[in-house]
Amino acid sequence: MAFFWTLGSMLFFLRRERGSRTPPVLAQWPLVSILVPCHNEAKDIAATIERLANNRYPHFEIIAINDGSRDGTATILAGLLARHDRLRVLTLERNLGKAMALRAGAYASRGEFLMCVDADALLDEDALFWMIPHFLEGPRVAAVTGNPRVQNRHGLLARIQIGEFASIISMVKRSQRDLGRVFTVSGVHVCYRKRALHESGYWSARTVTEDIDISWRLQLHYWDVRYEPRALSWITVPETLRGLWRQRLRWARGGIEAALHYGRMMRGWPKRRMWPVMIEYVVGCAWNYAWLVFVICFLLTWLLPGVWPAALSVPTLVPQWTGVLLGTVCVLQFVVGLYLDSHYEKGILRNLFWAIWYPMLYWMLSSLTTVVAIPEVVLRNKRERYALWQSPERGGLS
Repeated sequence: MAFFWTLGSMLFFLRRERGSRTPPVLAQWPLVSILVPCHNEAKDIAATIERLANNRYPHFEIIAINDGSRDGTATILAGLLARHDRLRVLTLERNLGKAMALRAGAYASRGEFLMCVDADALLDEDALFWMIPHFLEGPRVAAVTGNPRVQNRHGLLARIQIGEFASIISMVKRSQRDLGRVFTVSGVHVCYRKRALHESGYWSARTVTEDIDISWRLQLHYWDVRYEPRALSWITVPETLRGLWRQRLRWARGGIEAALHYGRMMRGWPKRRMWPVMIEYVVGCAWNYAWLVFVICFLLTWLLPGVWPAALSVPTLVPQWTGVLLGTVCVLQFVVGLYLDSHYEKGILRNLFWAIWYPMLYWMLSSLTTVVAIPEVVLRNKRERYALWQSPERGGLS
């Protein structure tokens, strides 16, 4: 998969990305409704709205959806409302979850396109200039997802995630786009065609990751999802193991929910373009359980000497020549990914040093979250009506 992602992302860069770094000039400026769902976001919402109000796209409105916040979010939004004519505020009396907040914003919107931005994200002023042309050129384009960049640089975990967003997340989206289907849009900032959302049924209120669910829903309804790496936003990422665990566990649950829910819809030949995405995900889940079996065999080899079968013995977890090869491929992947994204973020190649920790820390964390999430999703109470959200743990800015 590392070789596939590396080669696929390089092909994407050569075919679709290389060239002008100047945003295209549009012949028309369709109205874009920018939706900002927020729940207990008093710390970040003012900076997010101010940044959106100052973006360079000439024809837009901002709709902030206060989803039952219990902190000072409502007061801050009221102050912003008095300063910005383009801003409207919707208030939900109780917390119904991000999907329902987005639905409320979509129903109240006037724009043909809906730009969804997380309440802690700082959208680049030129992002819409890069995204809107995809919709104007392709009538079947339902969504264009952008390229989130990490802005907090404190600690090992945050520094590793700088490389991860460039060398894993961005590369995967580039290579999947070459296949014609994308596993998920980035919920941090993504632009939708409202008609496509309406025809597909909008966001599901029952899933913990509305971005994964809507990506599969749109593509199974024969809409196109694209990736635009030049459409940037700046986000804060978890800087503690606890925060990172909760984030990745939620991502794992969302992927499993989508695979279980939509897997049965992929049996027919017309759905064949989603097969590579599904196969890649299933193989990844199987790898995680294979890793778990390997670790269990290692523990039992040492706990039950002379009893545990020799055919299943694992004497050490220290990487040998295969581990060195795997680490080398990982570094190569990081080099390519960081180089591609260095066109948008100066100095990012300096973070290659931290890539050596990625296989040790993040592969194990991802494996554990998948192993835990699968039985949780399968056994979860189906009577739960709304998948509610909680404000994630975030780091501070550098």
